[in-house]
Amino acid sequence: MDNRVLVTGGTGFIGRNVVNELLKKGYDVHSLVYPPFAPEQKNLVQYEMNLMDSEAVSDFLKENNFEKLIHLAWYVGKGCQTSEVNLDWVRVSLNLLHNFVINGGKSVLYTGSVSEYDYRYGYMTEDFTPLNNEYLYGKSKAALYSLAKEFCSRNNIDFKWARLFNVYGPNERDARLVPSVIKSMLNGESVKVSTCIKYQDYLHVEDMAGGIVALFESNVQNAVNICSGEPIKLRTIVEKIAEYTSFKGEILWGAVPTYFDEPLVVGNNSRLKNEVMFTPKYTLEEGLKHTINWWKNK
Repeated sequence: MDNRVLVTGGTGFIGRNVVNELLKKGYDVHSLVYPPFAPEQKNLVQYEMNLMDSEAVSDFLKENNFEKLIHLAWYVGKGCQTSEVNLDWVRVSLNLLHNFVINGGKSVLYTGSVSEYDYRYGYMTEDFTPLNNEYLYGKSKAALYSLAKEFCSRNNIDFKWARLFNVYGPNERDARLVPSVIKSMLNGESVKVSTCIKYQDYLHVEDMAGGIVALFESNVQNAVNICSGEPIKLRTIVEKIAEYTSFKGEILWGAVPTYFDEPLVVGNNSRLKNEVMFTPKYTLEEGLKHTINWWKNK
């Protein structure tokens, strides 16, 4: 059996954890990387690659035949929800898939997002809740899901779509809710947050990676929510961080605008639990404490 797996986005927040999970399971990981590279590890091979260069991607896959692919790469920088760069990433992802398949590819996992869903429905279930998000990021991911699913079906390719919900943990970008609150509290600064009255679905990044790899190794096809399945009030997250950091300063509720209006965005994780047979190892409390300790040591 070919134990090699080709990974894109392997140096990102989620990607580095997916790579570590694959390495722990004994895979030979081949990672397409746009510099900087990850630290060298046994059984990890990295190639410099700009996925926007369709000719370079085609040439690479002709020269290096892979049967397994995990595609994590996407633009998630400033303004990613509305940027037209999302359209480029649909093209990039379809080009990657096409060249992977014509050069011997057999099994593929692509990553989607909770942002594909129409948030007005609140409780999100695969292939039931409408994929009708108002933002270009979500629309692009949903369009890619539909196209990739059909292409793989026509070519008898094992196709999995990991639909990712909110994630937190070590190495998350500073501007995100959990790290920004932790850093402010550890520094004794006033904490600026939104009203934090919404309920959302959060999963520790190691559990997110574990769910992705478990889906990759399973016989389950098409979309699976990678989520906790438990609604948590954002204010509760902030209050728990305050408790675990012994923060006595001021929390400025409403100092930051809210991103969207819907009061509840949570995933149905029954497919993840009952078909993929994956259970997260971290409770929210354990995950927050682990993340706080990482920031303390950093």
